[in-house]
Amino acid sequence: MKSRGRVILTGVAGFAGSYLAELLLAKGYEIYGLLAPGEKPDNIRHIKNDLKLERFNITRQNKISSYIKKIKPHYLFHLAAFASVGQSFRNERLTYDVNFTGSLNIFEAASGLHGKLKKLVFISSSECYGIFTPKNKILMESQPLNPISPYGISKAAAEHLALYYRRQYRLPAVIARSFNHTGPRQSEIFVVPSFCRQIAIIERRRSKAEMQVGNLSVKRDLSDVRDIVNGYYLAAVRGKAGDTFQFSSGRAVTIKTVLDGLLRLSARKIIVRTSRSRFRRTDIPVLRGGNDAARKKLGWQMQYSLQETLRDTLEYWREKVEKAR
Repeated sequence: MKSRGRVILTGVAGFAGSYLAELLLAKGYEIYGLLAPGEKPDNIRHIKNDLKLERFNITRQNKISSYIKKIKPHYLFHLAAFASVGQSFRNERLTYDVNFTGSLNIFEAASGLHGKLKKLVFISSSECYGIFTPKNKILMESQPLNPISPYGISKAAAEHLALYYRRQYRLPAVIARSFNHTGPRQSEIFVVPSFCRQIAIIERRRSKAEMQVGNLSVKRDLSDVRDIVNGYYLAAVRGKAGDTFQFSSGRAVTIKTVLDGLLRLSARKIIVRTSRSRFRRTDIPVLRGGNDAARKKLGWQMQYSLQETLRDTLEYWREKVEKAR
């Protein structure tokens, strides 16, 4: 198959990055993927031979600059990030270094490609919205940004930076502001895989039938990672430079609803214990985003129901726990 173009994909071995890599390979693109120092390539092991991989720290300006100028990509997807909201409070400087300075290095280098780059898609987050009123409102792209976590602050700042490079240097940047998403391969530091891992371990009778959870009352707009990365792809090929698109389900569900759905998929009777140590010091009570712009301008549609996502994620962790025996 003739290549449809060269793509640089930062965060290629990450949760969403691995699914985006699969999608781009299926579409016929030549992928140059970046791994962070020490990052395990487990998520891309099955496609590793089809990728051109490099490993270095994106905060190293000269390294990333020379790499981008050498590859001369047609598309650049910037997913690499310190991605945990909860852990960003304990790793503030690292979060800012990777998420802001790393992005600055990429935007600066990409702006020097002078027309060769068709689109740069910067992956942002609904955490940029932070606190807002009323708390149940459906958030649109025009909602003012008011982040309350180091992660959210770093992403909001990088968004402004991308738009600055768009105005000042004609960088063909598009912002993809994704809401919460989950699925197989996501790290257990996040809520859904944490639940799935605990259930899978209990099912194998490696622990008592009791699991620890945090705040179950918060509401999140939860989508499947496979739908989200399709949105990233469409933002690149159909979006216009300077656009911002939200990728969300348009509904908010409580974490308790998610947990109850997973528990119904298990034959074991499991006791749920709430642990205050799992609560965040500050948390956004409700996050729900509208997806009208993505649907109308990009033709984006969701393919996976929440039930399918939970089922697939739990099955992934069952297999992972079984292999670890």
